[in-house]
Amino acid sequence: MSLATSATTGAKHAFYGASQLARVAWFTGHYLAGRRKMGPIARPGEAPAADAFAPLDRERLKQSFRELFRADWSHIKSGAYKMPLELRRPPSLSRLLTRSRDYLRDTENVARRKYANGHSEVMNEETAGKYPRYYLQNFHFQTDGWLSAQSADRYDMQVETLFTGAAAAMRRQALPFIRRALAGRDPASIELLDLGCGAGGFLETVLDNWPGIKASALDLSPAYLGKAQTTLSKFRHVRFIRAKAEASGLGDASFDIITAVYLFHELPPKIRLETAREAARLLKPGGIFLLVDTIQYGDEPGLDTLLENFPRGFHEPYYDSYCRLDLAGEFAAAGFEKRDERLAFLTKVTAFAKA
Repeated sequence: MSLATSATTGAKHAFYGASQLARVAWFTGHYLAGRRKMGPIARPGEAPAADAFAPLDRERLKQSFRELFRADWSHIKSGAYKMPLELRRPPSLSRLLTRSRDYLRDTENVARRKYANGHSEVMNEETAGKYPRYYLQNFHFQTDGWLSAQSADRYDMQVETLFTGAAAAMRRQALPFIRRALAGRDPASIELLDLGCGAGGFLETVLDNWPGIKASALDLSPAYLGKAQTTLSKFRHVRFIRAKAEASGLGDASFDIITAVYLFHELPPKIRLETAREAARLLKPGGIFLLVDTIQYGDEPGLDTLLENFPRGFHEPYYDSYCRLDLAGEFAAAGFEKRDERLAFLTKVTAFAKA
């Protein structure tokens, strides 16, 4: 490595470290403020639930957090993917303040629902005939569930705050899997489907690195799909599909790569298997399915108590069953073979090939 190249790499590393430190401080501050508003996990007058796992290993939690960002920088340095978009974009102070106020105000509404166990506010006569019952819930006790533009606008702020600035870095650990799947192939020949695309943040990262990929963004929420259209408006080869992940209506063997990011832990067990089978139907021979979701019990034993307590503090009715799920067995039943896996702090990326 030349002296000039070394200096450039050192400057990029310093920029990356300072930028991530600022992000972590920002989101950690909001996390702590939100936790004060939310209060303890148990509701007033309710005895704390008995823990099945050992106490939290805080040193391992910190170590795992640091490992994530070391891996993230290593991938950037090696050219596996670009410097993240959120670090390259100039910050807007007015936008930051608007998001901050909105998040903190909504935290009060989340706390109200939590203590009133108000997890089904979005289920009414208007929505009941339009969406599956499992979907009509205020997941995380969030305002409007998945069904409003306001919810879609604050989603990224909520998720990054929950993970104290680590969410985007965790999602990026799927990119090296995509790079390997693209090896020796023209990205313009690749069809990629993102199941449950949400606000479009993950697809934006994928297309920032491989803009030639023909991407399909699928979501059941008109509001979130609309947000994704705005997020991905600068990319040419994107189509947007409003459909259920378990019944997309798309053609057989249509995609080379299918991704699902933080989707499966919010699906009931029956729908999980249906969604996995749908992904197998949609994949071309030799295609890969990338599951990006929470770690499970036993992946990081010192952190198991975090997973156990998450659905107690937030409305996540299917989370515990997902944490206990035999992923290899579940996907084998759907027609997949497990190929590779990587832990990334509180996220796990698992690659499956069509059997």
